[in-house]
Amino acid sequence: NGKDFVRHMSNRFKKLATGTWRKSKGIDSSVRRRFKGTIPQPSIGYGSDKATRNLLPNGFYKFLVHNPKELEMLMMHNKKYCAEIAHNVSSKTRKVIVERADQLNIKVTNAGAKLRVEENA
Repeated sequence: NGKDFVRHMSNRFKKLATGTWRKSKGIDSSVRRRFKGTIPQPSIGYGSDKATRNLLPNGFYKFLVHNPKELEMLMMHNKKYCAEIAHNVSSKTRKVIVERADQLNIKVTNAGAKLRVEENA
């Protein structure tokens, strides 16, 4: 996740202030013609290494899970893939998913999300 590409002249005009990348299409555009000293443009050479593409810093690939049954797919692949619970899953279902993942020895990236801590101590 390197440096973002900024839109040409986004520093000059407020309406382009977000600076999200848009390709220059003008007939005389020095950026489009790739003159020396102009802003960098996205190209295939910036792609990440195929071996490490989509790999999380913990060394796993992410797999989105919506219910406990979907964890069964990761049973044989728990060394390569880790589960991530989808954002719209209830806390009740989350608890079941995390428990089942423990049994199957599957790592869950956001296991602590939406868990209310009971204060009975």
